[in-house]
Amino acid sequence: ADDAEERSSLIPLPYDYVVPGGRFSEVYYWDSYFTILGLKSQKRFDLIQSMVRNFAHLIDTLGFIPNANRNYYLTRSQPPFFSLIVRELEDYDSSAAERYLDPMVREYEFWLDGLDSVRNPGDAVKHVVMMSDGTVLNRYFDKGRGPRPEAYKEDFALAQKHVGDTNKLYRDLRSAAESGWDFSSRWFADGKNIASVHTTDILPVDLNCLMYHMERMIAKGYAQRGDAGAGSEYSKRADQRRRALLTFFWDADKSYFFDYDFVAGKRCEIKSLAGIYPLFFEMVPEDIAKKASMVIENEFLKPGGLVTSLVDSDQQWDAPNGWAPLQWMTYKGLKNYQNNTLAAEIRRRWLRQNERVYEATGKI
Repeated sequence: ADDAEERSSLIPLPYDYVVPGGRFSEVYYWDSYFTILGLKSQKRFDLIQSMVRNFAHLIDTLGFIPNANRNYYLTRSQPPFFSLIVRELEDYDSSAAERYLDPMVREYEFWLDGLDSVRNPGDAVKHVVMMSDGTVLNRYFDKGRGPRPEAYKEDFALAQKHVGDTNKLYRDLRSAAESGWDFSSRWFADGKNIASVHTTDILPVDLNCLMYHMERMIAKGYAQRGDAGAGSEYSKRADQRRRALLTFFWDADKSYFFDYDFVAGKRCEIKSLAGIYPLFFEMVPEDIAKKASMVIENEFLKPGGLVTSLVDSDQQWDAPNGWAPLQWMTYKGLKNYQNNTLAAEIRRRWLRQNERVYEATGKI
């Protein structure tokens, strides 16, 4: 057993955790937030606490939370949901923001590493990019080189046919994996083909909403600790990011939120459910939320629930596929703005679809 453990790619964790199941036998970062919501409904506070402690342990020992606890994921993280997991803990422990403040700050520093080096609009270092108005926003960025170890064959095959910089191709493939949306037309310059992937040119709307929440939670943690100065600094950063959301991501003509291509200096074309994150985090005024909700109802709602994007690209994070976490986040986002009718309809259709598939196949 010791010999097998020495050869294992698994990063050991001190406490119990839940894996996604199927072929996955390690804990995945952003999946865990939704697992924890399920554990909450079962009153499994013990297991929730162990998972939070594991994530804090990863931040303490590695400086960030990797995609999953495998050593081949040490070049990238995943959508930063740690501050949301801490928020869920507040139901059991009102001082959770203060208790986990240090790991939250350390994770924030990982996502803002390189901040001192971006001085002019368009400067981009690691996860940070400076905008035309001086605001600093975030992108996905895997610092590794070459094909992804977990998908070596596919990445290498794509590079063989690639005209252009293969190092950038590999980085863009890896960085799309950091987004959790691997793969989606969101990351493709032509909106169709994976060969046109350009993830590192894109400021994702969902990532920047997650960063806003992290700033809010860190501000709360500092306030609980009695450090009003640091608290107001992070509140100010959150407010600045919220203003940037409306400047760069909101398209008034199309009444929806889009990713932003900072290299091209314009919003991306692909409409996806990433555009519901501002509603999930209650970042926008009522009228904007209402307009975005109409797009959800008119364009994303299908008989089985919500499609992930409006493009059928053969990628898993596109039409006609629906993903449970995005149904949930849209449902919550709509409820935040009292759009209860549409929220209930999404819930009804999605649950009915799951029941139908389960009855037919015995699988969820």
